Parts: sequence; C-alpha cells; structure tokens
Amino acid sequence: MEQEFHRIKRLPPYVFNEVNEMKARARAAGADIIDFGMGNPDSATPPHIVEKMVETVNDPRTHRYSASRGIPGLRKAFAAYYQNRFNVEIDPDREAIVTLGSKEGLANLASAITSPGDVILVPNPSYPIHQFGFIIAGAAVRNVPVAPDQEYMDALEKAVIHSVPKPTAVVLNYPNNPTAMVADLDFYGQVVDFCKYHDIYILSDLAYSEIFFDNDPPPSILEVPGARDIAVEFTSMSKTYSMPGWRIGYAAGNGHLIAALARIKSYLDYGAFTPIQVASTAALNGPQDCVDDIRALYKKRRDVLIESFAGAGWDVPSPPATMFAWAPIPPTFEHLGSVEFSKLILREAEVAVSPGVAFGEHGDGHVRISLVENGQRIRQAARNIKSFLASYDKVLEEFEPQRASVS
Repeated sequence: MEQEFHRIKRLPPYVFNEVNEMKARARAAGADIIDFGMGNPDSATPPHIVEKMVETVNDPRTHRYSASRGIPGLRKAFAAYYQNRFNVEIDPDREAIVTLGSKEGLANLASAITSPGDVILVPNPSYPIHQFGFIIAGAAVRNVPVAPDQEYMDALEKAVIHSVPKPTAVVLNYPNNPTAMVADLDFYGQVVDFCKYHDIYILSDLAYSEIFFDNDPPPSILEVPGARDIAVEFTSMSKTYSMPGWRIGYAAGNGHLIAALARIKSYLDYGAFTPIQVASTAALNGPQDCVDDIRALYKKRRDVLIESFAGAGWDVPSPPATMFAWAPIPPTFEHLGSVEFSKLILREAEVAVSPGVAFGEHGDGHVRISLVENGQRIRQAARNIKSFLASYDKVLEEFEPQRASVS
C-alpha cells in the first residue's frame, strides 16, 4: 500500500538534487568539479576546540544522555557572548537554549508555535528551512521582500491588511543567506515597533553574525529596546568556528518562545552529545583569534572570486558578509533560468553553483556561489568560466536542442 502523505505533498522536489546528481555523474566520469554549491566550510575546526572534544570524550561519564536544553556551562557561555558582543543581557536559564544547529532550532520552533492555517511572513528568496519549517508545520507562508528598506516595511503593512488570519510570525535573516544583504539597528527598530503593535512574533536568524567584511559587525535584533518581548534569535557555531558537522546552535530571546521550543525539544531529543557541548563552551570562552582567521579567509576568497570572475566576464556583486556571493545569471543565459544555467556551467566549465530558485522563485535570476574553494581553485574556475563565456553562442546552439528534447 502506498499512500500520499499530506505533509510530504506540500514539499516540492528538492531543487538541489538535479544539479547534485549531475555533479556526481561528472565526478564518477573523472571530471574535476570545482564545487561552489553547498555552503559547507572546508577549513578545519580550530585545534583547541578539537582538543577539548577529545579530552572530554575520553571521560565515559560524558557518554550518557545529555540535557535537551543544553548543559548549563554552554548556556552561560552563550549568554556571555551576547553580553560581550551585543551588550545584551540574557538569562541563561530562561532566555537561552542549545539547539542541534540553527536549522533544527528554527524547524522545531515552527512546530511549537504553528497551528494549521497560520500565516507566516518569510522573505523570498531565503534559506529553505525559513519557509519549509513552517510549511511542514501546516502554516500558510506569505512572501515578503528581502532587502531591509521601505519596500519591506510596506510589504509588512500589506500582509497584515490582506492576510486572514493575521500573521503569527515574521522571519528575518541578516546577514542574509543567499543574498548576503545586511540590516542595521534602525531597520530592526522599525520591524520591532511594527510587530509589537500588531502582536507578531519575530524569528531572527543570525547564523552569519561573525562572517562580515567591509562594514561594522552585524547587530542583533535583541539590541532593540523591547525586542525580547516578541523576538527570538538563532545563531550557530557552524560558520563562526568552522564546526558545521558538530551540529551546535542556540537561540536567545523571548522567554515564552524559548519555553515553547524547550517543550517540543524535550519530546524529540536529549540534546547534543555532551563532549560536543563542552567543546563548544571552550570555543565561546576561549581565544577568538580563530574567528578573526576564519573571517579573513572568507574575505580573501571573496576578493579573489570577485576580481577573477570579473576578469572572466562575469560581474558578481561583492558580498559585504556571509560566505556566499549572490550572482546574477549573465545576460546571455538569463532566459535559461537558474537550474538550467547551473547545469550548463557544470557541464561546460566544470563549476558547480546553487540555482537561485532553490531559495524561492524570486531567486531564479541568480545563482549562489559558496566561498568553499581555495584561491587557486577559484582562479581555475574563473579560467574555465572565461572559456565557457567566450564560446557562449556555440554552447547555446548545442544546449538548446538538448533542453527542448528533454522538456
């Protein structure tokens, strides 16, 4: 017996799969693919964090179940980070919780606060869990723009007027994945004032708080007076300390929302492996030179990519933050859309990127380029792309009939 499952039916096919399968076939055939697809940090976790993990894992007492909310030491270290970085005081017992990465935390909070039919405001394009965490929970998602400007505020106003029922929550993500846009405290203040007036919760994703290049450090929405009355914020160890596979994040802010997340998590997990939490505590409490080094690495790669791709004939805006460049599809190939362009550049230039439509239909004119290859590989990619763009007429002449026959 094969039944259609309601929640699964609401999830479209994962857009990345088609490009990933093509990438796997190319590698199996011996192609040297330069992979800018997944935002998967390639540098090693700093040694002092690994050493603390090894030290702790050798104690068999740490092999037992951990605490779903996170061990007290890690929650205190997280609160200290907020105090030192944002001058925001967090109660580690009532206003903080450890998550299995920010993605898990966002999805579980969506499940905790959402009833079927609730309306949630989510930027488009955006990181997929921002939208689909709520869709899985049964909500109706209404899209708003990404740019933190007056158009965004106008969209919030229209959403409140035209949504039935009134929106329950709004998702923010700055520095933004995939667009790399950043927001300032003035914008956050406007959103907080609006949402407080309309009784709308705010879920802020601050996973890239420490990956910034040209401007002041990105602020936290919790710096806005009164924000914690309605807001909760998610951060992550993955990019800041190059710990993506460790799966550690945390949330801070409104005690009611934190309690709701804790209640859901108490049924779903026993917390991350204790040695991972102890090592994460060492990361937050220890020397922060490693964070500066990781930031400098991404900045250097960004600069190499922007310069070399421009030399190849592809002008990519320089991202002010994150580990991504949000690249408009070259005009000659715009009509293909992001999936077909991603497949074409993979086949012809052996360069893998993420199709923009994977982050929402408003991303279809772009591709996301992750800064996860070293400078030498980035320059090689630029050379491949230069050759690809130089022969675009021939490439399109061969590609278009194949595309038409498949469709």
